[in-house]
Amino acid sequence: MDVKKRSDIHPGLEVGIVLKKDQRTGNITYGVVEKLLTKSSYHPHGIKVMLEDGQVGRVKEIVTN
Repeated sequence: MDVKKRSDIHPGLEVGIVLKKDQRTGNITYGVVEKLLTKSSYHPHGIKVMLEDGQVGRVKEIVTN
């Protein structure tokens, strides 16, 4: 699955995102996708999502259990 393709990201998926404030450090925050905020089908820096706790960032990894 590709974090840059909108079709691979969906609500309920557990992901790792980089928040705006963490872009310099690359610190990853984990959570479950509530909604997708990127409208285009592809974004070179990752699809922007809102997690269930309200945090917003770009997806950098998909957590597989």
